Amino acid sequence: MSAVKRIPVTEPVWKDLAEMRAAGQTYTDLLSEMIEDRKKRRLEEDVKIWSGRKKKGYVSLSEIKD
Repeated sequence: MSAVKRIPVTEPVWKDLAEMRAAGQTYTDLLSEMIEDRKKRRLEEDVKIWSGRKKKGYVSLSEIKD
């Protein structure tokens, strides 16, 4: 197991985290889950942005020849 780190948070944030935690779930598990959810949301947002861009000037990888 890696070293334990401390993250200072305000009392209201601590209470919110405690309410979000499932029975038996560690704070590490909760925060890991929240981080993964955030990463997925960012990826989805990036895909929406890229999907909405005009394709003019872009070449698909299959069209590129060495």
